[in-house]
Amino acid sequence: MIRFADDAIEASDGSIYFSVASTKYGLHDWTLDLLEAKPHGQILKYDPSTQHTSILLDGLYFANGVALSKDEDFLLICETFRFRCLKYWLKGESKGKTEVFVENLPSGPDNINLAPDGSFWIALIQIVPQGMEFVHTSKALKLIISNFPKLVEFVQSGVKKKATVINVAANGNIIKRFDDPDGTVVSFVTSALVFEDHLYLGSLKNDFVAKFPLK
Repeated sequence: MIRFADDAIEASDGSIYFSVASTKYGLHDWTLDLLEAKPHGQILKYDPSTQHTSILLDGLYFANGVALSKDEDFLLICETFRFRCLKYWLKGESKGKTEVFVENLPSGPDNINLAPDGSFWIALIQIVPQGMEFVHTSKALKLIISNFPKLVEFVQSGVKKKATVINVAANGNIIKRFDDPDGTVVSFVTSALVFEDHLYLGSLKNDFVAKFPLK
């Protein structure tokens, strides 16, 4: 049983790569996965020719967005709770190997999308509310929060205020960064997609799609 499928991308051969954010917790309990801080995430591949689903990567800290490179020679995976994205090679001498694509991001990477120029747009979400970073220094405190629904709701509400997206080159270098630190126009952006020189921003909090000109 797949408990928490998160994002999916289809390759030109019909194969589907998708992330399982957590094999232990569901969508509405994602904060508990964060508080437990254990690697429950996976990357799976569905082969339509055999109708078989296999595990490509296991033991990830909240596997989130997935994207294929322009030549489909590697797959990128957002590992939200480790503030980084991984590269999984699909072709070439490094086929089957995993390496870090970009790390030490200012917030947790959510969804990732390929841009027409071969770069990638990544939406970043604040994992814990500002001023509450100390939560992760104490196992006892995390246990207390996880056992009180009102505290869990408080942590969830605090991460939905700001919005950040970054543009990362195919070599892992950050090219651009856009922020709405107070969520004045758009908040809790979870996805960014380029179409006809505009950046479209999706959010799980807002009831609209934001459009931002890139030129």
